[in-house]
Amino acid sequence: MPDLASARIAGEPFFTLPFGDIVNYFTPYTAVLFGFALLFTAICIFSRPERQLDVVFGTDAYYAKGVTGKELRFRRFMAIACGCATMGAMLSGDVFNFTLFVSMVGICIIGIVAAVKSRHVLDAAYNYGIISIIATVPLFGGAAITLATTGTLSIWALSGMQAGMPLIAKILILLGVMGEGIAPFYAAKAELFRAPGAPYVIMIHVSSLLMFLRVVEILLTV
Repeated sequence: MPDLASARIAGEPFFTLPFGDIVNYFTPYTAVLFGFALLFTAICIFSRPERQLDVVFGTDAYYAKGVTGKELRFRRFMAIACGCATMGAMLSGDVFNFTLFVSMVGICIIGIVAAVKSRHVLDAAYNYGIISIIATVPLFGGAAITLATTGTLSIWALSGMQAGMPLIAKILILLGVMGEGIAPFYAAKAELFRAPGAPYVIMIHVSSLLMFLRVVEILLTV
């Protein structure tokens, strides 16, 4: 088994789980990212959204925004699924598995946003969904080019190769992650933090940030 070149970048691996040439691993860097994803997933499991009130300007009247039990359960499920997919992306030692988990994060984010029953929020979810679907093309295209040119998708094996991952594959994977991770822009555009049940939206920002941090480590490694 070749040495992991990312030891200079992310620290020495202290846990490995090999499946053939695919070696899932924890370094101090990826363990911290995994810990953040686990922490915010636990917050989504145990937290309950607050009841929001909108005061009518110039009067004492107010509107109460409630969340139905069915909507709450769906949004919590999607937030937890997003957290699990993010943890998978942090642990993955395989380029294809990483791109697959990133795509799953994008699907879960669409679910979190689309659960809000508001027209302008649903428009934002639709627009992000289009971007997310398009982003899967360069994402998986980069993985396919990597396999075709090197014969492996293992980050561990790629780190030991002199040629490593082709530059075009790195650019495509980076573009794909940027497309999947653009969700916070649409969440802010739709003022999603003001929507009922907004606390689950934090998972969108956390998962997007962690995806960017992990892909930087992978691209510097391979």
